Amino acid sequence: MTVTSEEDLEQFRVGVRSALSAISDSARVRSLMATERGWDDATWRVLAGQLDLAGLMLPEEVGGSGLGPAELSVAIEECGAALVCSPLFATSVLAVPLLLALDDPVALSTYGPRIAGGELTATVALAEAGAQWDVASVRANAQRTGDGWAISGVKHNVVDGATAGLLLVVAQTWEGLGVFAVPRDAPGITVQPLVTLDLTRKMARLEFAETPATLIGSLGDESALTAATDVSRALLAAEQTGVAQRSLDMIVDYAKTRIQFGRPIGQFQVIKQRLADALIQIESARSAAYVANRSLRTELARNSRVAAIMATEAATWITAQAIQLHGGIGFTWEHDAHLYFKRARASAGLLGQVGEHVKALGDMLEQIA
Repeated sequence: MTVTSEEDLEQFRVGVRSALSAISDSARVRSLMATERGWDDATWRVLAGQLDLAGLMLPEEVGGSGLGPAELSVAIEECGAALVCSPLFATSVLAVPLLLALDDPVALSTYGPRIAGGELTATVALAEAGAQWDVASVRANAQRTGDGWAISGVKHNVVDGATAGLLLVVAQTWEGLGVFAVPRDAPGITVQPLVTLDLTRKMARLEFAETPATLIGSLGDESALTAATDVSRALLAAEQTGVAQRSLDMIVDYAKTRIQFGRPIGQFQVIKQRLADALIQIESARSAAYVANRSLRTELARNSRVAAIMATEAATWITAQAIQLHGGIGFTWEHDAHLYFKRARASAGLLGQVGEHVKALGDMLEQIA
């Protein structure tokens, strides 16, 4: 659990928000999302260098800050609110929790310092057919070679898969699932950038053909994958909360200035009711994400699922309300409402659908009973 005081966390939030206001305004987001890479070095230097977000959860002995999800979630929520175009999500929300869960000292000492310094970006390649984040659906395979491993198979919807310097690939072996480190420039990799709903977060299809790889951790350790996904899911819930909050802020600002029938639309009861409902959903999602990112391992599996459900429903509903309540302008390309709506929709299925979370929670309750 976090040892950082709430006062310090709030100061950290203010600092991150201030930095993001300078590097991730609407014009910057639109400019970067139109590029092939989807992010630029200047933004990454601020996030990884000045704010130390890339290595926030890495141990101090490998150059990290030695903090945890509670601290990172504050920054990730602000990044969601600003729709930051960067490799931070793939690196710090997906890859770093998996490296930590695998508990491989050699891998941490090899990749940790470069990640913490912002020199190396990383991502996790797990989803396959149907783009489901589910270890049961993994069909990519790894076979032993003379001095290592070789991976063959296809991975879908890999966040920053076309640009990440390090790929953590989940593959089947005769001895169970394994996680393998693959440099982006390794031979036998075919990269296909994907056209996705959310233009602010690039994804790719990766095909491996006997690609050389290095095993991280031990084989058959599905618990490490599960633990890492729980951490990533809790952090994603924080980001979704930021998306929902910024959308509500846009609605409130518009409701104060849009005049209809001689008065601001925010004075109409139906608008007040929707805004109140939105606030309740956001506060519920924020509370769930807060608890999840401070949970012990024994509670995280449950709490991360609860946070995912509440944050997904809040983000998808409120971003849709932002479009509708802005009237005709909300449906235009020029307004930012559609960017938040697309981020919310894309994030809703990134680490599991709501139905999957509900089923998982039901299974947990049955085990208790």
